[in-house]
Amino acid sequence: MDHAPRSGLAAVSTALLAMSRRLEVRDVLRTIVIEARALLGARYAALGVPDDHGGFAQFVVDGISEEQWRRIGPLPRQHGILAAMLHQEGAERLADVRKDPRFEGWPAAHPEMADFLGRPIRDGEETLGALFLANKHAPGGFTEEDGELLGLLAQHAAIALTNARLYERSRELTIAEERSRLAHELHDAVSQKLFSLRLTAQAAAALVDRDPARAKDELHQVAALAAEAADELRAAVTELRPAGLDEDGLAATLRGHVRVLDRAQAARVTFTCDGVRALPAAQEEALLRVAQEALHNALRHSGADRVDVVLARRGTGAVLTVADNGSGFDPAAVRAAGRHLGLVSMRDRAAGAGGRLTVHSAPAVGTTIEMEVPGG
Repeated sequence: MDHAPRSGLAAVSTALLAMSRRLEVRDVLRTIVIEARALLGARYAALGVPDDHGGFAQFVVDGISEEQWRRIGPLPRQHGILAAMLHQEGAERLADVRKDPRFEGWPAAHPEMADFLGRPIRDGEETLGALFLANKHAPGGFTEEDGELLGLLAQHAAIALTNARLYERSRELTIAEERSRLAHELHDAVSQKLFSLRLTAQAAAALVDRDPARAKDELHQVAALAAEAADELRAAVTELRPAGLDEDGLAATLRGHVRVLDRAQAARVTFTCDGVRALPAAQEEALLRVAQEALHNALRHSGADRVDVVLARRGTGAVLTVADNGSGFDPAAVRAAGRHLGLVSMRDRAAGAGGRLTVHSAPAVGTTIEMEVPGG
C-alpha cells in the first residue's frame, strides 16, 4: 500500500488544524485560503462566499497585495468560471482558464492566470463558498492528486465554516441577552433613584414653610440623587454602545470608550496603547468587555479620582491593565462575604479567550486589574 511522504501528511495535518482552531468566520475564511495556497503550491488562491443577489458577500484572496486588490476594484459577480464552481459537484481542473469557453475576462489590474483548480465548499445541499487556485509553482499545472487534496480541504473547510457560523450566532444571542439584562438593570436602578428623588422633593416642599433648614438639607439630597441617577444612566448607555471592534479594532474602540467616560465622569480616565495592533477577534472582545467591567467598578465603587487604562504588547499577545487610585478592597474578604464585584465574569471572559486575569488590591491603595492574552 502506498503512503504519502511524512512531510506531505504533516503539511495536511497543519492545514486542517489551522482551520479548526479559528472561531470567527472572517478568520476561518482567511486561514482556508492561506493554507490551501501553501499546501497545493499555488501562486494565487481565493475563496468566494455567495450572497443572494448574484454577487459575493465576501471574497478573500491570497497572493495578491492589498494595493493590487484595491486596483482590481469591486468584488466579482457570480458569472463564468466563478458561477460554475458554485454549482458543480466536484473539482474543476483546467490547463489554461483563459481558453475555457466560460471564461469572460477580468479587470485590467487583475494578474494573469493560466492553470486553474477550483471546488465548491458544501454543507449538505448548501453551498458555503467556492475555493479557487491558480498558477501552480511546479511545472505541469495542477494534478489529479491536487484535486483530491482540495476535496479533502473543502470538506474540513465546510466543518470549520459551519462551526464558526454557529459560534457567531451564539455570540449574537449572548450579546442580545446582555443588552436585555442591561436594559432591565437600567430600568430598575434609575426607577429606584427617580422614586427616591420624587419622595425627597415632596418632603422638601412640605418643609419649606415650617422648617427651612431641613428643607434645604432635603434639597441637597435631591441634587445628590439626581447626580447618581445621571451617572447610572450614562454608565448604562455607554455599555449599550456598539463595540465597533470589526470596523475600528480594539485600540481605537477602547480609546473612544475611555474618552466618553472621561467626559462623563468626575474622575480623570486615560488610555495608552503600546505596540498592540490586531489580535484574534475573540481575544479583542474579551479584552474590551473586561476593560468595561473594570472601569465600571472603578468609577462606581472605588471613589477614585483617576483611572488609567493601558494596552501593551507582551510577546505575541497583549496585556490590558486598568488601575485606579480608589479605596481598594481586600480580595479575601470580598470572597468570604460572597461578593465578587464582577470578578467572576471577568475571569470567565479571560479564560474563555485563552487568557488569564490577575487582581491586585488592598484597602486605601487602589486596585489594579490585569488581563493577559496569548495572541494568535
